[in-house]
Amino acid sequence: MKLLLTSGGVTNPSIHDALVRLLGRPVAEAHALCIPTAQWGHPMCGPASVRRVVAGDAHLTGLGWASLGVLELTALPSTGSRRWETWLREADVLLVDGGDATYLAHWLRASGVAELLPSLTDTVWVGVSAGSMVLTPRIGPYFVEWPSAPDDRTLGVVDFAIFPHLNAFPTNTPADAERWAADLDVPAYAIDEQTAITVVDGVVEVVSEGTWTRLR
Repeated sequence: MKLLLTSGGVTNPSIHDALVRLLGRPVAEAHALCIPTAQWGHPMCGPASVRRVVAGDAHLTGLGWASLGVLELTALPSTGSRRWETWLREADVLLVDGGDATYLAHWLRASGVAELLPSLTDTVWVGVSAGSMVLTPRIGPYFVEWPSAPDDRTLGVVDFAIFPHLNAFPTNTPADAERWAADLDVPAYAIDEQTAITVVDGVVEVVSEGTWTRLR
């Protein structure tokens, strides 16, 4: 897949341009599926926050897509893969919202979607916060909010970790990021809301109009 890993979504022209490059077409010609599942695993999220993102978040679902659908991973085991595989393969882009990355990783595996991802070679994955972190090897205990998480491991699609929301909260300072990275055994990036990381064919590029740092 082609990856656009963000902290806060498509928040500035540079990230928007990167998205268009990955899509290979204007946003208005691309068909999107929104995956809000990670929100259910985080104590600060719930029905109201899920509604906000699926109703047209300015930095994700409200970008002017040709079409927009919602794919709830927790429903997929009961629907049968013949239905949902078609939905995934027909989508140009997956908009994967934030919440708890370990919960999201659990349902990506349990639904069968994680197994399918390597075959979606032309699909763009746009992650926001946990929607980006879920593709890393580990998120660090610092970011585990789901009580049933066995540990901090996630899917490991990329070989680096992400500390999102740099300077957005009192507990997300550069010093916090340094302490977080010290517990990991992989390269790590701390990114703010104006920064994204693209990954195409294993090539990693930082796109930013804000603040970021590589920690390891």
